[in-house]
Amino acid sequence: MKLAFVMHNDLYTARVMQLLDAVGIDYYTRWDHATGKGHGTEPHLGRGTYSSTNAVMMIAFQEEAPLEALVQAITVANSEIKRASDKIRLFQLPLERMV
Repeated sequence: MKLAFVMHNDLYTARVMQLLDAVGIDYYTRWDHATGKGHGTEPHLGRGTYSSTNAVMMIAFQEEAPLEALVQAITVANSEIKRASDKIRLFQLPLERMV
């Protein structure tokens, strides 16, 4: 089992939802208006010069296939996004238990 965190600029929420739908994922938890800064990216602080914010999605996978389909879909979507700060990120971790 795996756990994935998908992080993206709030402006791309509709696009990320389309990606999830396209690969058949209808289960997630989402936090909107998250703030922070990644390695080599501009800050997303929700105010001032850095007024954008991010959304974070947590998705638990019991099977590998939907996760791999999502990774491929994000890779394609990112090839169409020009700014590095706007690319969709996916962080994958082992998931030991779901109750």
